[in-house]
Amino acid sequence: MPSSKLLSSNKTAQILLAAEQGGYGVLAAIAYNIEQILGLIQAAETAQAPLILQFFPWAITFSDGLLIHTASIAAKKAKVPIAIHLDHCQSEEMVRHAADHLPFDSIMVDMSHHEKAENLTKTKELVAYCQARGITTEAEPGRIEGGEDGIADTADLSGMLTTPEEVDEFIDTGVDFLAPAFGNVHGEYGSRGPRLEYDRLESIYNSCKARNVRVVLHGTNGFPEEVMSRCIGGGVSKVNVNKLVLDDYNEYVQAAAKTTGITRLMEEGVEKVAGLTGTWIERCGGKGKA
Repeated sequence: MPSSKLLSSNKTAQILLAAEQGGYGVLAAIAYNIEQILGLIQAAETAQAPLILQFFPWAITFSDGLLIHTASIAAKKAKVPIAIHLDHCQSEEMVRHAADHLPFDSIMVDMSHHEKAENLTKTKELVAYCQARGITTEAEPGRIEGGEDGIADTADLSGMLTTPEEVDEFIDTGVDFLAPAFGNVHGEYGSRGPRLEYDRLESIYNSCKARNVRVVLHGTNGFPEEVMSRCIGGGVSKVNVNKLVLDDYNEYVQAAAKTTGITRLMEEGVEKVAGLTGTWIERCGGKGKA
């Protein structure tokens, strides 16, 4: 179980505790460049909402950590609470490097590509390593199927739904937040859309709440508003988003790149990110909660 001292002082933990108590979801949005960092923060400030800025390990290796430092500077200047999170870190070495050298408030220790016993052992070791440095942690009991641009290994693994036993086992590692598999997938759902097991989510949430652990939703690409609302109503406080808030930006850049100057392309790209992000902040109930 996470320590009360860490949970009371860590920015991600503070943001998510308030969300759970208030019954709303906080967007935890992947950013790939500075336009997206600026657009996401602009949306949060306009909506007076908390926000979690997320990065895949790719962002560290691509920019030698500079993108993370940039996000941290922007978060400190923001008028609303913003935490910096490393998502799906699948390398033990990278977890330690990020904890020691980069300004993360929280790290997802993703050892789900290992068999369960090894996953649990490695997760426990890395959770302790991060928490000793004031960094809260997230883990994935079960295995969420699929992959996204920036996640190296999960696309090649078959999904396994989270069981009550796994919830207890992962909470015993000391992890602060859990991202369960209850029918959600990374990437696209296809024409059938998401088919989620809400009873399983409710059971997981009840176990987590009893031990002061927050629940995280992965795999939101293409979610209808009613599905998102039902997940938040089922106990989710951290809502991971990627394309859900970047679709307008991606479409704009693809259409305008050949005919638009780089400075205008960047400026309007920020506005595209901010607009769609603001819509989803409101849909998740975060507006006015900062």
